[in-house]
Order: sequence, then structure tokens, then C-alpha cells
Amino acid sequence: MDIKQAILTRRNIKQFKPDPVPMERVEEWLTWASYAPNHRMAEPWEVYVIGPETRAQVKHKTNFGGAPLLLAVASTPAKTAIDRDEHVEAVACFIQNFMLAAHAEGVGTGWSSLGVSPRVRELLALPEGQEIVGFLPVGYPLEVPAVKPRTPIQQKLHQLP
Repeated sequence: MDIKQAILTRRNIKQFKPDPVPMERVEEWLTWASYAPNHRMAEPWEVYVIGPETRAQVKHKTNFGGAPLLLAVASTPAKTAIDRDEHVEAVACFIQNFMLAAHAEGVGTGWSSLGVSPRVRELLALPEGQEIVGFLPVGYPLEVPAVKPRTPIQQKLHQLP
């Protein structure tokens, strides 16, 4: 699958088959994801594999669609507000790279912002200053949602003098 096809066909998957995804593949996609742009090579991402005990305590309303694998991706602490923003933005790029890599090999992903909950932060025992940017359910899609219409880019494109 070429990059254009991967970008245009990737969807946020809501329901997954129970079939496990080989961890070796996941680790390779995470390696590829680590080539995301990041200021001063900070590589501000930390990835947590959420086991069944922790997952049960997270109490997501759909149990992340039954995905066989659940990751939480965090941004590392920063010294300044600007660095914090740059870290979160780099982690978002990392997540997008991961999602595209998985999709290119037929594996679906989702992205949940549940990690911003103080209860979930406490449950995961995150180090001070670390923030969950997203929970990523990972697995083979039970169904792939249809494409939703997008605003024409010309409506979002602004030419400055």
C-alpha cells in the first residue's frame, strides 16, 4: 500500500476481531513511528502495553471495541510550556505514523483520549509531568467505517501577504 492509499483509507476502528496481533509487528510499527518529527530529537514518547488487569480497571464504555491489544502513548515531561506543546505534537505525529504503519498491513487502530481523566492517570501511575496523548486499541477490524466527508481544503487554506 502506498502512502496516499494508507492516508486516504485509514479509519478509526471501533470494533475488532479477537485474533491477536503479533507483538513483533507492533514493535516494528512502533520503531517506524519513532521517525516522527520531534524538536531537538527529544523523542518524547513512552508506550505502555495495557494488560488485562489494568484494562479492566480503565472501564472504557466499549472495552475499546474488544481490541486484543491496548496501548497508551504518553508524552514525557517538559521544562517549559512551549516544550510541553512540542512534545505532545511530536507524540501525535508518532501515533499517526504508528496508525498508518499498522493500517498498511491490514491492522486497525483507534484513538481514545480517555487518558486525560485524573482517575486513569492515577490508575496508570504515570510519572509526574507525563501525559497520556492517546489510548490506541489495536487489532484486526471487525468492520471498517465508511469515509466521512471532509471540508474542501480550499476552505482551510489561507494566503497571507
